[in-house]
Amino acid sequence: MKLYLVPTPIGNLEDITLRAINVLKSVDAILAEDTRTSGVLLKHLGISKPLHSYHIFNEHQTVQRVIGQLKSGKQLALVSDAGTPGISDPGFLLVRECLKHDIQVECLPGPTAFVPALVNSGFPADRFTFEGFLPHKKGRQTRLQELATEERTMIFYESPHRLLKTLQQFQEVFGADRQGSVSRELTKVYEETVRGTLPEIIAYFAEKTVKGEIVICIQGAGKPARRSGNKYQQADEDDDDE
Repeated sequence: MKLYLVPTPIGNLEDITLRAINVLKSVDAILAEDTRTSGVLLKHLGISKPLHSYHIFNEHQTVQRVIGQLKSGKQLALVSDAGTPGISDPGFLLVRECLKHDIQVECLPGPTAFVPALVNSGFPADRFTFEGFLPHKKGRQTRLQELATEERTMIFYESPHRLLKTLQQFQEVFGADRQGSVSRELTKVYEETVRGTLPEIIAYFAEKTVKGEIVICIQGAGKPARRSGNKYQQADEDDDDE
């Protein structure tokens, strides 16, 4: 009995590892955040395995059933739609229950969106804080105020439709001179990283229709301002026609 946590590509299907492929081929079944999304990946890899739904809305109801399957001797893999399970995705609850029942858990290394965004930001990566998604309402302002004096690089996930509002809140709390870096569509054709002060980044995205998953990196408090240079780095042409 064993649970594998298997990272999947965040965009580019070539980022799947050989080890991940071998594990997905070997397990009895795969727990998927969205069976349709994972089904596309498995079809691309030529893998045919039973797919069971396991996501944030049903994990409390299904975790004991999964534990029962594992205790019966099955080997299962948990995958999210993209990236590493448990990082702003379901996984923690199941891992905790497995450990309570002495079920072996193995997490494979692989894609995680915030790592390339952090390294590509130009901010210090020796010490950082990963905040994931901020609360949408209750506790949001309190958390932002707590982070106003954070000296480490801060990393956030955000959705396209909330990007501008979040950046504006960052500017209000952290100040207009705070440097930021916004990465979207990582590993995809239209991958883009925009760097600069918060007002500069806000002005840039105010003129665009924003698509794709987004990672925001914010310079820590009290850090020296970065020298001005090329604010924008894109892997391909502008994607106004995307």
